[in-house]
Amino acid sequence: MQELFLGAFSAVWLGVLTSISPCPLATNILAVSFINRRIGQTRVVFLTGLLYTLGRMLTYAALGILLVTSILSIPQVSYVLQKYMNKFLGPILVLVGMILLELIRVNVSGSALSGKMQKRVELWGIWGAGFLGVVFALSFCPISAALFFGSLIPLSVKCNSTLMLPALYGLGTGLPVFLFAVLVAFGVKSVGKAFNKLIRLERWVRRITGGIFILIGIYYSLVYIFGVFR
Repeated sequence: MQELFLGAFSAVWLGVLTSISPCPLATNILAVSFINRRIGQTRVVFLTGLLYTLGRMLTYAALGILLVTSILSIPQVSYVLQKYMNKFLGPILVLVGMILLELIRVNVSGSALSGKMQKRVELWGIWGAGFLGVVFALSFCPISAALFFGSLIPLSVKCNSTLMLPALYGLGTGLPVFLFAVLVAFGVKSVGKAFNKLIRLERWVRRITGGIFILIGIYYSLVYIFGVFR
């Protein structure tokens, strides 16, 4: 139970970290501007943010169900993972931590909607926000791919969670946009300044998380690969 609770917290945290990383942040800023056009319509602003978050959440949940179920349904793969998962996790966490700390350089390119698709989304009204959530969730960049495939999926396999952890990760990725929508809906001032502070915090949050990943990865490697501390 404690392991599942820790896994749930980690999934949400990984989602939030993904949402404020450079490439996903660009898509979230686009989503924020989409919501921003509806300022003055409190209910619409709130629903727009909610649908965007649900779109991301459902997409990652569907991907998680597909990937984790496929992995666990193959007896040989399931056996190998159950036996060696802790050994795999060590190097994987170190690698993801190095990417977060930019010790391993990756090309990051922002995602954007084509003009034609953007007009279509606008015609759909608030339902377009849900579509944006789905499209942006599928627009993986190196950091989001590392966090989802390199951290969340192994964590879901370890906890045998096909739905909950991927869904919580999706919730985390849409949470900053949803909170922004709530603040706008209730007329909170200086929302833009708060969003800018969040952007500046991203680098430190990413570095701290990357450092933690490397330390945990080294610990797992020492214990489960080299047999230290046993």
